[in-house]
Amino acid sequence: MNWMQVESYLERDDRIVLPLGCTEQHAYLSLATDSILAERIAVEAAEPVGVPVLPALAYGLTPYFAAFPGSPSVRDETYVAFVGELLDSLRGQGFRRFLLVNGHGGNSPGAPAVENWQAANPGSQVHWHNWWNAPGVWQVVQSIDPEASHASWLENFPWTRLEGIELPDEQKAMQDISAMRSLDPAAVREMIGDGSLGGRYFKGDDDMQRVWDAGVEEVRSLLRDGFQ
Repeated sequence: MNWMQVESYLERDDRIVLPLGCTEQHAYLSLATDSILAERIAVEAAEPVGVPVLPALAYGLTPYFAAFPGSPSVRDETYVAFVGELLDSLRGQGFRRFLLVNGHGGNSPGAPAVENWQAANPGSQVHWHNWWNAPGVWQVVQSIDPEASHASWLENFPWTRLEGIELPDEQKAMQDISAMRSLDPAAVREMIGDGSLGGRYFKGDDDMQRVWDAGVEEVRSLLRDGFQ
């Protein structure tokens, strides 16, 4: 869309989607995995509803992976302020209903900040949606394999794989995430090795499509029915 098309859209609707991602190590998968998934699932969900989707915010909170090259991070307060200022800016242009489709668990400090933003901006509605562990998706994940975590099969879609990269055909022991968060970046890298936090590295594409379909449907339902 160009700006004129957006202006025309605002004459009849005030919903918009902001995908939230991150750029960080995902073992054998793309560094952009979280951003790719958040944006793609938002686009597929929103297109039939006719709601515009902004490009993904591709940087987030990942200080624990600082020893893995290609994993930049910002401070919590920087991230929270930036997301809030984006909402301020969009509200100033006429948007009032916001769906933030989050693809990175580390971005969680943004969720309560978004609730506070909504409280300070009467007439606006904001939903923070972690697509990968929302009820519908998580039910499907549990039916396939409950051993699912960062950089495991759960994030291994055709659009996050890298050409020519062979994935281990094994099940990695689940790592202690709470312990990881108490370590410095060098110790985190030593602890988790290739970057996966445990589970199998891949599943069949039929299983992955089931996960994806559930994710798209949940985001679409929020856009259609989640706002007053």
